[in-house]
Amino acid sequence: MNRIILADNQAIFRAGAARVLALEEDMRIVAQCEDLTRLSHAIDANRKAIVLLSASMQLDVRAVIARAQAVGSRTILVAENGAELVDDLVRALDGVLFRNVPGVDLIDCIRRVGSGQRCVQHSNVTSILAQDTVGARVKDRLTPKEMQIVALITQGCKNRQIAEQLNTKEQVIKNYLRSIYDKTGVSDRLELALFTIHHRVLAEAAARASDLLQAKSA
Repeated sequence: MNRIILADNQAIFRAGAARVLALEEDMRIVAQCEDLTRLSHAIDANRKAIVLLSASMQLDVRAVIARAQAVGSRTILVAENGAELVDDLVRALDGVLFRNVPGVDLIDCIRRVGSGQRCVQHSNVTSILAQDTVGARVKDRLTPKEMQIVALITQGCKNRQIAEQLNTKEQVIKNYLRSIYDKTGVSDRLELALFTIHHRVLAEAAARASDLLQAKSA
């Protein structure tokens, strides 16, 4: 049994990863952590686990690795798409994945690391951008307002919170979401968030929309 500690400050990614892993009979999520305090407690309480750690938490990764190794656990880093990692850090890790990793590859990596192997996914920014024609097409279909809503969805905001930030009514947001679902081919907000995270072009556009929205509200 692969016992997994999910450590990520993005609630949507945690939820998506948890949903994927929960379907596998040989995997069990023993803790979900959004900050260093919870992660430290989870590592100490769950010996010989696999720590799936997001780089977006901006923690001292080497310190987390050392803490995990002290209790016989192994560490997989989920890096941001296109990020460059120094070689000595990669060598210290048991696995490296990127945000755009498909669920099947995530599962395969965890199983490899759980069996004592190393699993390192290499990032090629140029090829990722060139191949992401789906993300580019969807980005071009979405209006600026829809892109703002996508950005807020990926941040875990509810419809009421989105309506407040955009100075509109909750029903208007629901109408926008129906249009967004049609354009992206997803069926709910979790799938939308995972779709956005998976497609680098779309994720970057959502990040820019979020920055503009914050600038307006400042």
